[in-house]
Amino acid sequence: MVARRITLIDGHPDPDPGRFVHALADTYAAAALAAGHDVRRIAVAGLAFDLLESRKEWEEGALPPAIAEAQDDIAWAEHLVIFYPLWLGDLPARLKGFFEQVMRPGFAFAPKAKGLPEKRLKGRTAHIVVTMGMPALFYRLYFGAHSLRSLERNILGFVGIAPTERSIVGNVEGDAEHRTKWLEAMTQFGAAGR
Repeated sequence: MVARRITLIDGHPDPDPGRFVHALADTYAAAALAAGHDVRRIAVAGLAFDLLESRKEWEEGALPPAIAEAQDDIAWAEHLVIFYPLWLGDLPARLKGFFEQVMRPGFAFAPKAKGLPEKRLKGRTAHIVVTMGMPALFYRLYFGAHSLRSLERNILGFVGIAPTERSIVGNVEGDAEHRTKWLEAMTQFGAAGR
């Protein structure tokens, strides 16, 4: 097995260590490190940044130091693992705000006079882990996994991060055995660097 450079993005906006998203991220990180992968972590809940309020600010505004560090961690990585809870059918607002700050022109993509922008984060892959209270099958079939598709296509794909793998963790408030199975899966994913 070849060691990989992996950046974990823990997108839960609540820093409470009791959140299951944090347990999944911790388990993945521990297994990846034990297997010899290099791991960096970004905890979105602990970052100091404001939400962007205009296109001009997005294109020309000063980059908060925490966001500059996150950009360095993303540029360094070969593989990203993004963890988040489904809130009102989508990414939590803080995680969306993080992506708006990080994926700025010049870093994540470069506009061209004609045609589509240059994708500056090509060569990286991603694994998205989303938790939710509803059954995963219901999210996939009834809702069409729309927040995942949007993240894959409109954010990650737009800047060149592909392919992506998905883990949809439904019924997180269910029984302990169900959560244990997902922690075991994260151990396997972390060890494999995927």
